[in-house]
Amino acid sequence: MPAARLYNPPMTADPLRARVAEILPRVRAIRHDLHRHPEVMFTEQRTSGVVQRELADLRIEHRAGLAGGTGVVGWLPATASPAAARTVALRADMDALPIHEETGRPYASQTPGVMHACGHDGHTAMLLGAARVLAASPERPHNVLLVFQPAEEGGAGGEKMCADGAISGRLLGRPADCIYGLHGWPDVPVGAVATRDGPLLAATDEFHLTIRVRGAHAAYPHLSVDPVVVAAHIVTALQTIVARRVNPIDAAVVTVGAIHAGHANNVIPETCEMNGTLRSLTDTNRALLETEFKRIVSGVAASLGAEAALDWQPGYPVTHNHPAATARFRTIARRALGDSRVLEREHPTMGGEDFSFYGRHVPASFFFLGLHPGDASPPVNLHTPRFDFNDDALPLGVEMLSRLALED
Repeated sequence: MPAARLYNPPMTADPLRARVAEILPRVRAIRHDLHRHPEVMFTEQRTSGVVQRELADLRIEHRAGLAGGTGVVGWLPATASPAAARTVALRADMDALPIHEETGRPYASQTPGVMHACGHDGHTAMLLGAARVLAASPERPHNVLLVFQPAEEGGAGGEKMCADGAISGRLLGRPADCIYGLHGWPDVPVGAVATRDGPLLAATDEFHLTIRVRGAHAAYPHLSVDPVVVAAHIVTALQTIVARRVNPIDAAVVTVGAIHAGHANNVIPETCEMNGTLRSLTDTNRALLETEFKRIVSGVAASLGAEAALDWQPGYPVTHNHPAATARFRTIARRALGDSRVLEREHPTMGGEDFSFYGRHVPASFFFLGLHPGDASPPVNLHTPRFDFNDDALPLGVEMLSRLALED
């Protein structure tokens, strides 16, 4: 990991940075307020209300009630000739996770079993901060769509925002010409941003498999078909997909994350349930994984005399960074931060993101915002009870979102 440096440039040297410094206490307060009151996917009523309140305070035209009821989109026209100007969309996600918080922060979640374990409180607060910067900007060469979406954590809120017209101009403003999003990232140092062309995050599909057989007393296995043995053969056979069907230079994942069968040591159960996920970085490999998975499950189960009932759950597409949109991001970031703070990710991550859905409609680019404080401690991972968004990353996030709306 590169040496971390706190983002602490001289704020008076740049009017935009001076404005970011001025509003930072409000951005931090919003972040802490959202952290105290987390809401899981499609229940983000309070969070949506905070967003609407802030946009109304800035007199930014907006529409609410999107994507199942909590999504919000705001519109800031260019200061000259909006009809001829490029439209830049900026996206933040709002939902939390069903995890019980263990950070001990004074602003820790007040809702037992729910917390902002992925930093969406920071994402929302930073986009609201950028909205405040942009609303006060004397010149806006581009139109700006501010997209606040629910349900990134498994609910495909981004897909629903697109279907509701958030970036098409059908609902508000003009069609987006490009869209940008960010995610706080624990292993990138504070003060730096990171991205790459092409795939940045994986496609994420899931499955629930039920093996049904004839059960029996454990002492008489010849009178049954053991679903645990069938499951073991299926798990073993699934390993051949990545090892023998996927091109060795490509990345893919087939993981069985849970197996449940039986309740007693002397009973061969009648069912065995298996859950898991498949990850891929191209549409071709995504289709290959699904085909091979279904073929192996069906064939192995049948060969051992079992019935396999598969519930295939398509997830998010690959988060694919458009080359031109990403080149624009790099140009703006390097000009503002210097080359050493704009990092290239050598490899994609096999995590998933529903920002991917926006990229199916317009050129899209996603980047990681550094959260690691630079001490000797290991990064605190996302989706864990001890994760907290690093407030030191807030000013750079606000600055980058603002610059992407104002510069070329």
